[in-house]
This record gives sequence, C-alpha cells and structure tokens, in this order.
Amino acid sequence: MTPPREDTGAPLPPVAPAVSAAAVESLTTRLRGRLDQAVASLATTTVDLAEDGTYGIRCGADAWVTLAPGPSGTITSPDQARCTCLLSPRCLHRAAALAASPVADTIQSREPGPSPDSDPPADPDASPEGSQSAGPGPSAAAVSSAGPGPDPSPEEAPSAAVVPSAKPVPPAGHAPSAEGAASAEGAASTGPVSSAGPALLTEAAPSVAAAPSAGPAVPTGPAARAVRTVSTAGPVPPAVPGRPSAAQVRAAGGLWTAASAVLAAGAVAAGAVPQAELLRAAHTARLAGLHRAEGAALAVVRHLRSTRDPQGAHRAHRADELVAALRELLLVTHRLKAADPDPELIGGVPHNHRPDGALRLYGVCREPVVGPGGAGGVVTHLVDDTGRWYTLRDVGPGGPARARRAGTAHVAVRSFLSDHERLSRGGLVVTGAVVAPDGRLLAERGVRATFAAGRPWADAVAATAAPDRPGSGHAPPLTGCDVRIVAAEGEEVLVRVLTGDAPGPTVRLAPAHRHPALAHTANLRRLGACPGLEVRVLGRVDPGRVTTLRPLAVGPVPGAATTLRLPQEWRDRADLGYDTLADAHFPAGAHCPPPPRPRTAAADARPVDSPLRRIRDLVELAVTGGRRAAAEPARDGDRAGHVAALRRGGFATGADLFAALGAVAARRPRDAFGRPARDDQDQYAAQWLATAVYLTGTETALARGLWHR
Repeated sequence: MTPPREDTGAPLPPVAPAVSAAAVESLTTRLRGRLDQAVASLATTTVDLAEDGTYGIRCGADAWVTLAPGPSGTITSPDQARCTCLLSPRCLHRAAALAASPVADTIQSREPGPSPDSDPPADPDASPEGSQSAGPGPSAAAVSSAGPGPDPSPEEAPSAAVVPSAKPVPPAGHAPSAEGAASAEGAASTGPVSSAGPALLTEAAPSVAAAPSAGPAVPTGPAARAVRTVSTAGPVPPAVPGRPSAAQVRAAGGLWTAASAVLAAGAVAAGAVPQAELLRAAHTARLAGLHRAEGAALAVVRHLRSTRDPQGAHRAHRADELVAALRELLLVTHRLKAADPDPELIGGVPHNHRPDGALRLYGVCREPVVGPGGAGGVVTHLVDDTGRWYTLRDVGPGGPARARRAGTAHVAVRSFLSDHERLSRGGLVVTGAVVAPDGRLLAERGVRATFAAGRPWADAVAATAAPDRPGSGHAPPLTGCDVRIVAAEGEEVLVRVLTGDAPGPTVRLAPAHRHPALAHTANLRRLGACPGLEVRVLGRVDPGRVTTLRPLAVGPVPGAATTLRLPQEWRDRADLGYDTLADAHFPAGAHCPPPPRPRTAAADARPVDSPLRRIRDLVELAVTGGRRAAAEPARDGDRAGHVAALRRGGFATGADLFAALGAVAARRPRDAFGRPARDDQDQYAAQWLATAVYLTGTETALARGLWHR
C-alpha cells in the first residue's frame, strides 16, 4: 500500500503497530473511507527532516504533520505524531502519515554472550594470505537476509493443525520420483467424497466450532483428508500447565478474525483499515505473549503493503511470499484457538544472537538482488561446517545497474574490507559475530573478520541436500544437483537430472533475472546451445513451478567427460548473474550450435509442469483478488476441467480441495439482516488454509523427489 518514496525527501520513520492501529481506529467512518486515497497521495509529498530529528509533512494548506521518533528512531507513542489541523489527533492527515510509515521491527539484540567491545580470541584456522585485522570502525554495508523462515512442515503439525495428507518427505537420497510422489499422494486419499459440501468433523469428539474459544468450522468431504481437529470443551483455564491461557486463546481468536477478513477481501482491497485491524490484533497478541503469531501478522502487513504498491514492478513475484505469510498466520492462530499445547506455537521474541565461538564460513555464490522501489544490490551466500547458511548483503537504491556493479564492490565487516567476488570464492572467519534469526550477518560493534581460504564448491552444493542441522532455524535457501543439457526452449533450457544409471526426470532451467544488465539470460542461452553437456547447478526452485529451477551458479561435474572447463581463479563455479561463459569454458567443439533437432524429439523431451500449478494459481488468486476471485472457476465452468486434470495427474486429494475451495468461495450465506454470515467467513478461511497447507506439503515432496535424488 505504501508507494516508493523517490525524490520526496527523507523516508518516513518506522511506527509501532499499536500507534498506527490506534490512529486509524480513532477515525470516523467517513474518514476511514478516504484513508487509502490519503495514504496514496503521500507518495508525491515531500518529507522534511529537521536538524532535531523530526519529520515534517505538508498535508494541504492548513495541515502540517510532525513525526518525532524517540532515541531508537521509531514512533512508539501517540504523542510523537502531531498535526496542526483542528481535528487532531483524530484527523485524516495524522492517520495517513502513520499508516504510510513502515511497520517497526520487533527484533532485539540478545544480552548474553560476549561483550561487543571485548576482543575475541583470534581463530587459528584463519588463512594468513590476504588477511587483515579488524577494528571497531563503522560498517559500510548491510547484511543480507536469507529470506523468511521455513513454513511449518506437515509432519510437525500436531492434531489441532490443518495438515496435508501427503507423506513426510524422505531424507535426501531416498526421495521418490515426481511420478512416485504423485502416486503416493493419490493413494493417501481415503474415504468417499461428500457431495453435500463442507461440514463438521464430529467422529471422535465435539467439533471445535462448538466451543467459543475453539477454531472455525473445519470442512469435511474433500477437506477431510487434509485437515484434522481436536475437541475443546471451552475456554482453557490459565492454570492448565503447558496449554495456552484464556487470554492467549482470545488473542489468537482476534488474529484469526482479522486475518480471515484480509483473506476474504484480498490484497487489492485490504487497505489501511484492514491492515490497522490486523496490527491491533498483533499488538494484543504481543501483550498475551504470542510472539510467533505477532511476527506472522506483521509479515502479512508488510507483504500487503508491498503487493498493493501501485508503482511496484514485483507484485506478481511477491504473491507467493504473501501466501506463505498468510498461511503461517492462519495456521498458528487456528491451532492456538483450539488450545494446542505445542510450545512452538507460542514462540519467543526474535533476538539477534552472538555465537559462542568464531564462525568459520565458506563462500558459495553471489546472487543479484533487484527489489521493488528501485532497490538493487548483491547477496553473498556462505555456509559453515555444519551446513548452516549465512548471508552478507549490499542493497540500496539503483535497480539492476547497481545490482550489476555490486557484484565486484567492496563489502565491509567493521574495518575488514573485501569484495563480494573474492568472498564468494573464498572464506571468512568472524569473531564476535552477530547473527539475525534469518541468517544475516550483522555488522555491529565488536565484530571482527579475517579472510580465509575457501573449500571445493562440490562440498557447498552437497550441503543443500544434507538434512537440516538441528536448531539451524531455517532450511537451506538454495537447491543443487547435476544435470545434462537437453535443448534450449526460448530463454529456458531443458535438462535431465542425473540420477545414476536410471534416466532422471526432464526439468527446466529459467533465468533468475531477465534484465539485460545481468548475465543470467545470456549464460543460459549459451548453455542451451550445448546439448549433452553435464553441469552442476545451484539455484532456487520456482515457487510457482516445481519442475523449474532458477540457477544462480554452475560448475563442472567431477569426473564427467563433457563438462565445463572453468578458470582456476573461478574455483569451479560461475555466478550466472555476473560471470560470462565463453567458448574457452566449454569442451572442444561445444561452442558450435548443434543442428536443429526434429520437432518431435524436442516435444518428447519437454517436461510436463505439475498439475499442482492449478491449485497454486487458485490459492494465490484467492489471496490477491479475494473471495470473489476465488469463486470464478466455480461460476464459469472451468472448475470441472481443472479437477479432471488434477485427478489424471494422480492428485485426488488436491482435486477435491480445489473443488471445495471454489464451492465455499461461491457460497455466500447471509443472516436475517442480509449481512454475510460470520461462520461462513471462518469456514472459507479454514478451507483456504487446508488447501494451502496441502499444496505446500505436496510441492515440498515433489521438489525433494525431483532435485534431491
């Protein structure tokens, strides 16, 4: 919702969720209807930053809004936002300024651990070559985010959760093929499909909908294979050990209601007022100690604002992030409303932490970053000996041009200087490190770093297939495997995954970024002209197409006769966004484009995208366009065709969930006064949640079977 503020002075300061929510809540109904327009108008309004640290915004001829953040740089009190108009503090200008400001972060630094100002002991494993001493100088670069934490896996969800019926993902090396995963998914479908539509589960105990503190009505029929419920007899007393208190159950219920309203409206209609209601519920959850639910709610608000950015160029790209955030919020609150005793649902206040010892990290690759609002830069991925991933980031205004320059720019960890290219092919020893919950290495006081030798790239790629390290906090952000080039198809490349003696599946490699300032497209076009070439790839699985990998780096396959011949200084890896593959990097004769292949042969090698894409499209459409958009397949007759395609692909449960979500979205019962029924909104949210969690679990199993053989 918040447009990018280009050439409009200083950026607005972050605002605590409770302050923003209270300002919107104080408005009259008429002013609330004008709030979205007022927030949008601030995109072209200049923000003045005074010498005393206050922000001034001119809102009309007689209104001047002043924001005076505290020492932390955040607006934490209503008194820190003032307006000169006669309606202040219940005025539209003040509420619009607060609603247009970023949501304040709740991450805090952890107190225990080494002192930031102490001198940590030097690491004996540091390489003397190219090393420099570090001091307490200021940092010149921010550090990267590895992305949001992992979505809760199906097997981790206890009985009160909405869980998919897909089987747990097997460990690396024993994963089923895509066809096997689809067959297993179809076999998991048990019991007849109810033709009466969603109903309540009452087989073992009273329904969760029967209790005022419980979750919403959970559908049966198609969704009975994807959801389970736990009975609760009423509000849980606070004295019950290990279970949520009555206040926590009520706070979870408020978050569920606010999130359900956002889901029903869709991102295009979830303006400042629904966001404020979600922020208010998040603040209540924070007071009740529901830190995981609060963090999920704030993530939903941030993604909503990014998706509603009218000038953003990455709205479609961020749809999957909004889906993941909303799924996490609804899943956690659904389980808390049912008084699930799992302590993981409560969570803790996220803290930056300092490892007990020095971090020995190895560079893996560089990733160009092109974000909304003209942001551009680079992220360098690193991994330690245990397989945990870390990131260093340098992102700022400049778009793709800055992303290209940042690949060889210097990055500073305190006073130690190195460039991203050297770091991605070498190593790093960090003492006094400060690590964010998502794996970012933060440049703070007391951090010292020394350049160290790297390790073979094959070891880094192998870390992507290793089981997650206990307590790592997040799954590997990248996926790696060995493939053989089959043919080029436009800007994409068809490849066959190498699985030993048996022929592997045919999948796609697609450019991670298509901007001409970056080398992804040119390098993939060069690889596609060499059928039979075997390469090792490392990248991200496309969130919308499980059969598509967007590679960030490639390297030779050890022991292969027809593979890449990279320079020694590249250390067996080529960053596709920055390095340019030339004829000298290919085997003799591979630089000549092959003769045209028969059309039938190219068609036979073309991979078939998973039918799950139909479910993902509907789940994302429901989030972005709202309930009315999700009901369209049921109205125009396309639902039957989609359901049939899913059944042919072996996804029987997915077909039932697809049909049920469209049916629930199209059914709009009303009460005696003509208003939408409250229970119906809860049932729609529960049906969407069942479909979204099923989709995540099944896609994870398919991706493991395709890329981690």
